[in-house]
Amino acid sequence: METKKISVIVPVYNSINCLERCVRSLCAQTYEELEILLIDDGSTDGTGELCERLAVDDARILVRHKENGGASSARNAGLSEASGDYIGFVDSDDYIDNYVYEELARVLEDGKYPVAQISRDEVDEDGRRLPDICTPPEQERFCDSETFIKELLLHRGDSSFCTKLFPREIFAGHRFPEGELNEDFRLLLDILQEIPGVCILPGQGYHVVCRKESTTRKKTKDTFSRVFMDIVENADMAQELVDRKYPALHVYAVRFNLYQRLDYMLHVPLSQMKGDNVFYKNVKKYLRRHVCDMIKNPYLTGKNKVYLLLLSVAPRTVRGAHAWKMNLREKTG
Repeated sequence: METKKISVIVPVYNSINCLERCVRSLCAQTYEELEILLIDDGSTDGTGELCERLAVDDARILVRHKENGGASSARNAGLSEASGDYIGFVDSDDYIDNYVYEELARVLEDGKYPVAQISRDEVDEDGRRLPDICTPPEQERFCDSETFIKELLLHRGDSSFCTKLFPREIFAGHRFPEGELNEDFRLLLDILQEIPGVCILPGQGYHVVCRKESTTRKKTKDTFSRVFMDIVENADMAQELVDRKYPALHVYAVRFNLYQRLDYMLHVPLSQMKGDNVFYKNVKKYLRRHVCDMIKNPYLTGKNKVYLLLLSVAPRTVRGAHAWKMNLREKTG
């Protein structure tokens, strides 16, 4: 039987210090029928030239250069170029164990499951393990789409496309939303409605590297990543989907909506908590309209509820106190 090809799409932008590790981990895969697409998204630090040098060492590496448009734009460009039967994604900061694509392909080739997922861990730039965001299963298990959505709403599921392998045809009518962050969550919800579920493997073979300069983790006094607005908008989308198609998940969607707004309020700079900030005003109004949901929802922790209730009453005071607490924690180590 002919071995099916996997196209691995790697969006690349100013990744000169980590790209080679990522690419070497792909070239070392025990599943050899790969097409490795390095999509250089307008890098300015010499990463584009590094892509070309890496391609010389392995004929499976294809390099495409484009104007900067963000990770979603680069992924979509990769989807247009990909020729594989299966599609995978890896971020240029990250790396994977050599067995990952062989195991993921095995699941899909059995024909029982439409999407396969490997579990992941997170490490810092020095290789130190960070707490798991998603707890891997002890053994291979199938998670139906409704249950998978429930796990996402409880912040226990993995929305990343990088840990998954998809049949090519899934993307026939789908592309990543461009100009947004938290784009994986939005697209995955669309796809989950069309498939029976996801097969999750136990091994933590995908390694997420948390870089200090990462867009979503950079902390300064007045800068504010739009990811915290996108997660609120995606929560609204999830609520609409749940109420329309998965009504049994309503209480989980309410919890998710409140939690995402809590995350927004604990990150928005004080300088933006003003009356002319329409987005901030709408979040504040939402919290005040949903006080009963804060109190009654069984899936919010006591700490979540206290913060939400205080933020609904005195948002600027609570945000200022939280910022002072976080700064003190950083200074004391």
